[in-house]
Amino acid sequence: MPFNFSDSASPLEKAAFGKAAWRLVPFLFFCYILAYLDRVNVGFAKLQMCSDLGLSDTAYGTGAGIFFIGYLLFEVPSNMILAKIGARTWIARIMVTWGLVACLQAMVSNETLFYFFRFLLGVAEAGFFPGIILYLTQWFPSSYRAGIVAWFMTAVAAAGVIGGPVSGMILDAMNTFAGIRGWQWLFLLEGIPSLLTGVWVFYYLDDAPAGATWLGSDEKEAIIGKLGREEQSKKSGNGMRHTFGDALSSNAVWLLAAVYFSIVMGLYGISFWLPQIIKESITTDNSAIGWISAVPWLVSAVAMVLNGMHSDRTGERLWHIVVPCIGAAAAFALSAMPSVSGWYGVAALSIATAGVMSAISCFWSLPSSILTGTAAAAGIALVNSFGNLAGYVSPEIAGIVRDATGGRMAAVLVMFSAALLSAAALTLFVSARYIRHKDAE
Repeated sequence: MPFNFSDSASPLEKAAFGKAAWRLVPFLFFCYILAYLDRVNVGFAKLQMCSDLGLSDTAYGTGAGIFFIGYLLFEVPSNMILAKIGARTWIARIMVTWGLVACLQAMVSNETLFYFFRFLLGVAEAGFFPGIILYLTQWFPSSYRAGIVAWFMTAVAAAGVIGGPVSGMILDAMNTFAGIRGWQWLFLLEGIPSLLTGVWVFYYLDDAPAGATWLGSDEKEAIIGKLGREEQSKKSGNGMRHTFGDALSSNAVWLLAAVYFSIVMGLYGISFWLPQIIKESITTDNSAIGWISAVPWLVSAVAMVLNGMHSDRTGERLWHIVVPCIGAAAAFALSAMPSVSGWYGVAALSIATAGVMSAISCFWSLPSSILTGTAAAAGIALVNSFGNLAGYVSPEIAGIVRDATGGRMAAVLVMFSAALLSAAALTLFVSARYIRHKDAE
């Protein structure tokens, strides 16, 4: 897990940030794998759960997506609490409660309970991802952040690589074990590790560099000094947002939310529907579906890290977001063609997934270039929560389209393509208006 640090940085600075990266990023990476496994598991649970409970594709899409309504409602308050009491206590609380609710999903017996537990899971998990993004800004300067966030966010791809094969095997190997269906075991085995890791978080994380006993005093000074100089530089710039009210009233924040919404449309299209696409085009064997579903995520893990590291090395952000979005849009459109099915379809979806994940990892360098202080906590949460409404819209619309067209995925894939093209166009506008020329705001 190599980290790119500035050539102009002193040996002490490189050593300090390198030690912080090795201490924090692998652990947070593991935590995010546990968070994202739910997106993988609910897609695999569909293969059995819908027939067991008599759920339509529309009902599944609503239940999968209603998670994000709870997420939206509690995201900003959660991040504001984290900013006040610290990441160690609040991230631990989030993980313990979402672990408990994840286990409770095994009790779903009808459509109403499915909706209820999915909503409750969103409430429990609200604030986790933006909290981590905010936490990383308290440890790493913006010049290192795209690469750091890319490594952290490879957890999404890793969850697909690991979760797909494991979920497929659980569905088959543990189906009816102890009288419990395979999809119920998926939810149980997802929740328990999250609960235990939440307790671990409380003892492992440090809220800030100043309290890190594993850093030497000179290393602490190097990190705190670098971050302090960057913060002071940002505050002295015209147009920089500082307060909660600034974040709410900032057009840039809402435009960034629209960019993120468009990208996430494609992300959750892959997360929630990839197992079904493979089942309809290649094989109905659950274990095989699991292994095949790992391919797009494995490709995206490599692509997003390379894209993030190259962005940090060159200092360029805009085209490292726009080009992956355009590539993903083209790949989604290609995969919708009738002649592109089976393994050719998987190859196209692999390119689409790589583009989506590469764009997301670099995207999170944009909010912190506009926001600072309290505005950063609120703004990052606003962008993430409203952007993640796509997690509700994407499966909901996909389910409606599939029910209306008799199960065809082509129109759904074209919808994802259009969303990614919108993301590219919006990113160009935001960058031109608020990033490159923010002094003129």
